[in-house]
Amino acid sequence: MPRKSIGDTPMTDAERQARCRAARAAGVPVVHTRQTIDHRSRAQRWRDAAAEVTVLQAQYWLEALPSSLQESATAEALQAICELELADLLAIEPRRGFGRD
Repeated sequence: MPRKSIGDTPMTDAERQARCRAARAAGVPVVHTRQTIDHRSRAQRWRDAAAEVTVLQAQYWLEALPSSLQESATAEALQAICELELADLLAIEPRRGFGRD
């Protein structure tokens, strides 16, 4: 997403360049930020996501729900999550694609 404009109207290219030159002349350090790139393969991301889901499933404690929530839709949803068989999810090995199977 583009940055929000500083004033009411966007700066022209000449104004932006003049502001940049003035900042460099004043000795303001230039900070460049980059988004981190996920270098994991799709299969590795699948395995990591499946492992994370199994960890989350183990963390749901139905016994710790307050008595007011025991018969609620929240309790039913948590019960359904806990009853899922996620071992099958971990056993899935996604295809590599592009003829590398």
